[in-house]
Amino acid sequence: MTSIRILALDLDDTVLCSDFSISSRTREAIKQAEGAGVTVVLTSGRIPEAMDRYVRLLDLHNRPGYLISNNGALITESHTGNIVYESLLDQETITAICDLAENEDFPLQMYADNITYVSHRNDYSDLDEQLTGLRQVVVQNFQALAGERCFKLIIPGDPLLLQKVDRIIRAAFGDRVSLFLSRKYFLQIAPKDTNKGTALAKIVGLLGRSAEETMAIGDSMNDESMIRWAGIGVAMANADERLKNIADIVTEKTNDENGIVEIIDKYIFGTG
Repeated sequence: MTSIRILALDLDDTVLCSDFSISSRTREAIKQAEGAGVTVVLTSGRIPEAMDRYVRLLDLHNRPGYLISNNGALITESHTGNIVYESLLDQETITAICDLAENEDFPLQMYADNITYVSHRNDYSDLDEQLTGLRQVVVQNFQALAGERCFKLIIPGDPLLLQKVDRIIRAAFGDRVSLFLSRKYFLQIAPKDTNKGTALAKIVGLLGRSAEETMAIGDSMNDESMIRWAGIGVAMANADERLKNIADIVTEKTNDENGIVEIIDKYIFGTG
């Protein structure tokens, strides 16, 4: 048996197939890992409400555990929904980013109350609505809404545009925020030092374990922090090439080919 006691799994394009399902083989492999004493932690840029169906599909709501949502800005108990940790963007940063968005004419969006709020309608927010299943609402005074309570701001757009916006924000805000891409089309702005890696470290500490006992699997650059932090970092075969270069292991199979099963069989049960 393996020394891995915690398995951190990204959702989209890692556990989830391209059609947003979880294959029966992947579900069974995850449950077998849990049966062998491994604690499974789902990690996502999604809000908890958009993770809930998968939490229930994997039966994680029926046993004590933790979930990472909002790319690490929120940690909740999987069985109660109680908040263990949260990190919010400060008012000054929100105001400055909203002003910048208006001056540079790019859209902003945020999640709250099971809704995607957007500053103005755009093709990529429409795409996000399809991906998350969250209803989209355009708000007149986006800045006022974001100032009430905001875990992260998202800039949806073409990857080439986001490269430019990324440079502008880094120049303007330096280390005041954490920046990362999700699905190439969404530049996410989170509080400083907030990411999946820092959240995973908190959970591992709560469980009395160590990084050496932890494996993290993902596909996008918002998974980079947990891939680097974990004792064993795994990138999916369908992952961003930059993540593959960082990871300790790259799966042979994609998310649509049960890549998670490959890793659990080989590195947890030694049978792959």
